[in-house]
Amino acid sequence: MPVIKLNQQFINNELKCPEGKSRIEYCDSETKQLYIEVRATSQGQGTFYLRYKSAGITKHQKIGRTADMSLVDARKAAKTLKAEIELGADPRGEEKARKAVLTYSEYFLEHFLPYIQPRVRSWKKSLEFFRNRIQPEFGNQRLNQITRHQIQTFLTKIKSEGLAAATVNHHLKVIRYSLNVAISWDMIEINPAAKVPLFHEDNQIERYMDETELEALLGVLAKDENKAVASVILFLLSTGARLNEALSAKWDQVDIDRRVWKIPASNAKSKRLRSVPLNDSAIEVLNRLDTKDHFEYLFINKQTGESYTTIHKVWGRIRRKAGLPHVRIHDLRHQYASFLVNSGQSLYTVQQILGHSDPSVTQRYAHLSTKALQDAANSASIIIKSAMQNSAV
Repeated sequence: MPVIKLNQQFINNELKCPEGKSRIEYCDSETKQLYIEVRATSQGQGTFYLRYKSAGITKHQKIGRTADMSLVDARKAAKTLKAEIELGADPRGEEKARKAVLTYSEYFLEHFLPYIQPRVRSWKKSLEFFRNRIQPEFGNQRLNQITRHQIQTFLTKIKSEGLAAATVNHHLKVIRYSLNVAISWDMIEINPAAKVPLFHEDNQIERYMDETELEALLGVLAKDENKAVASVILFLLSTGARLNEALSAKWDQVDIDRRVWKIPASNAKSKRLRSVPLNDSAIEVLNRLDTKDHFEYLFINKQTGESYTTIHKVWGRIRRKAGLPHVRIHDLRHQYASFLVNSGQSLYTVQQILGHSDPSVTQRYAHLSTKALQDAANSASIIIKSAMQNSAV
């Protein structure tokens, strides 16, 4: 362990580990406790270290590689570290503590996922978001290393890739919720996602198909090779159900004789038991399914033998084939509501069938009732005209 006054020329030309040794330390006589470690496996290069004591234990803090920083910079860094240590800091201890924090992947898969599985209905969707985009971005980072700026940049990136504002917001909600749980378990102190704003989404937009477009969609569904997904889509159009409700539907929740489907509170967005009346087209879909008495769920992916978790990829292909690339899966629910309103059903009836807990949500369909209101107004006209004709006799 030779003590010499290090200089840049020595570092550039004389960093050698003696034959027969695995390593050697060159200690700097000018900056006490600073030394360069040279290993036999990396002749000509070394690593700057600071030797110090904490709680009576000798520790070694890495400063940097000689190939990456100059002696001048290494001495400056060493002096800064020594000053911090004199004030009570322990660089090695702090580094060890940082490394003891779980990575986001370890935390999400080993702790957070088991926590939400019995508590959150949409945990499979959260896992899908994590696997596809969140894990590649943050998986290897430790919980206390993730920053608000990184999260905001990530959201902006996936938004620019064409994801809808609502989908981007769901990614943020997964991150935010998972880190809130980590705080409650004393794993981290702050949530960097807490103040990241959601993207604005105009969820009041509904896209309704006209008669020609509806016929085009039904024609594609009747001939599509993926009969199972085609049945899901027709079932959504026939019931006004949400996608998650349909994919989670089980045979023991359906009473074909009484023509009713009971959606349990665990699957309903309103968190309340809901009964959905089954019309003729919904009954026809159920009668054509070959899963009854063989599977627990109505709609089964024959490739996996499991219930579907998503159908968006197939739906994208079907709607493009029908010439309806603008129609979203949730628009089928709006379409069903338009059927009810345009046939003269009251908004109260629509609210009950769709399971809206707040009547203001159903008011979005009020503009569709123009035809029904016009027909009602014309009934008064018929009476007036009849009276006029009688008075003229």
